[in-house]
Amino acid sequence: MSSYCDIAPGHPLHGPYHDTEYGFPLTDEAALLERMSLEIFQAGLSWLIILKKRPTIVTAFEGFDVDRVAAYGERERARLLADAGIIRNRRKVDAIIENARRTVGLRESAGGLAAWIASHHPLSKDEWVKAFRQTFVFMGGEVVGEFLMSIGYLAGAHREDCPAFAKIASLRPPWME
Repeated sequence: MSSYCDIAPGHPLHGPYHDTEYGFPLTDEAALLERMSLEIFQAGLSWLIILKKRPTIVTAFEGFDVDRVAAYGERERARLLADAGIIRNRRKVDAIIENARRTVGLRESAGGLAAWIASHHPLSKDEWVKAFRQTFVFMGGEVVGEFLMSIGYLAGAHREDCPAFAKIASLRPPWME
């Protein structure tokens, strides 16, 4: 069975994501919301589709500025659902807006999204899924698992013989603690 480490290197879209983002520790609030949102968009689709649409998704959601997305109303929602450059799924768009609102709420209750995630570490994948489902929307097992693996909280993003693994290991991601 091939892994992402087999197919991504050298690919124009998968390669850069694999080599510089996937599995690397991430704490920036906008970047976390973006990554969570990309995983939500990916549900039921290929990751390549998401990577192809990523630039237009980021533009459509104004760089995933959490306060801006959290303030979206019906006009912005209609704009997003009319934008052919993104995944025009009403449930997913609504989930991203709602998750931005919940991220704003975490600033006061937990010190922010990164702090909320850190405060739950370490958990089993099932416990992570339960925590995310209690706090956010559209957070099934695959979305949560890939999101946490992509930001360095769950192991498995890379094989140990992958050059990206060594780069990530030098950063001591939470899953290595």
